[in-house]
Amino acid sequence: MKKSHLTAIGMTLAVVAWIASGQFGGHPADAEAPSNPGAADAHPVDAHPVGAAAGETAAAAPGTVAGGRMTVRARASVAMPRAGEITLRGRTEALRTVALKAETEGRVVGLPVEKGALVREGTVICRLATDDRAATLAQARATLRQRELENSAATQLAAKGFTSQTRAAESAAQLDGAKAMVQRMEVELSRAEIRAPFDGVVEERPAEIGALLMKGAPCATLVDSDPMLVVGDVAERDVALVRVGQEGRARLIDGTEVAGHIRFVARTAQASTRTFRVELEVPNPDASLKSGISADVGVPTPAIAAHLVSPAILGLDDAGLVGVRTVDAAGVVAFVPVTPVASTPEGMWIAGLPERVTLITVGQDYVRAGETVSVVMEGPQS
Repeated sequence: MKKSHLTAIGMTLAVVAWIASGQFGGHPADAEAPSNPGAADAHPVDAHPVGAAAGETAAAAPGTVAGGRMTVRARASVAMPRAGEITLRGRTEALRTVALKAETEGRVVGLPVEKGALVREGTVICRLATDDRAATLAQARATLRQRELENSAATQLAAKGFTSQTRAAESAAQLDGAKAMVQRMEVELSRAEIRAPFDGVVEERPAEIGALLMKGAPCATLVDSDPMLVVGDVAERDVALVRVGQEGRARLIDGTEVAGHIRFVARTAQASTRTFRVELEVPNPDASLKSGISADVGVPTPAIAAHLVSPAILGLDDAGLVGVRTVDAAGVVAFVPVTPVASTPEGMWIAGLPERVTLITVGQDYVRAGETVSVVMEGPQS
């Protein structure tokens, strides 16, 4: 065998032996370092539950388990007097809307006001041709004067015995008939002018110059918008809290806020919704408020004891009731149903809790009623 072949075989055996020895790729001793028995003693960990007893060190965050108990964060809350408010979804509505119709037949000869105009009571809205009504009235007045003279003469003759009482009575009846005819023609002539029965806004005016209006045909629609009504429906559970004369406020969908008083509360519930109609009357002297705008009506209720909380701590129980989770001195969790009183920028006012209570503010979604927890107390409520 050649010397070169022996050399190659020798090098190959050396490499195989080196790999088999386990030294290739690093030292095994580095992969499993020996433990230091004193390391745990150098940095002891506090194993006490957070907030379980006075003086213990808080080592667990809310929502974690410490000492076998779930840790939550809580704060003490004290009830304060708070005026409640019932909010009704509603809309603005004109106090009254009347269609002005012709009471006599006639051709339209005048329309003194335009659609949308603000008019006062008695303003002429439509004027009809009088035709022969004025002449008929003049004739009736002339007949009246004649009957007055005849009745005067008959009365004097009857008093002297120169004519019968029957003739005097007949003359008096003719006089009464003449008076009635004059009144009738005066009314008929006045109907040629259709006037506003109250202050309002001309909403519609279908009549045009030259049009012939038959009796009962519409001339215009007049809307009384001062005061304006904001109407809504109150649930049967709250209707006893709303009274006539009570102050209220309304916020329109465009952001406008108006104040007024309750002028009407229905005595009978609507059969389909079991709600009661409520009318809030608000001033509208410049007719700036329009009818039919969506609005929220707020009606204050008597002050009650309530707690100010963050809406984030509210939750639902298995029955779907809205409430909060509280904790007592022993760390036992309870679920208490509550009633929202008012919503403000500072938070939600709720009723139904004791005067003093400890509310779970963090970790309430991880615990259930009856469970014992460790508590980390927050600072006092600002």
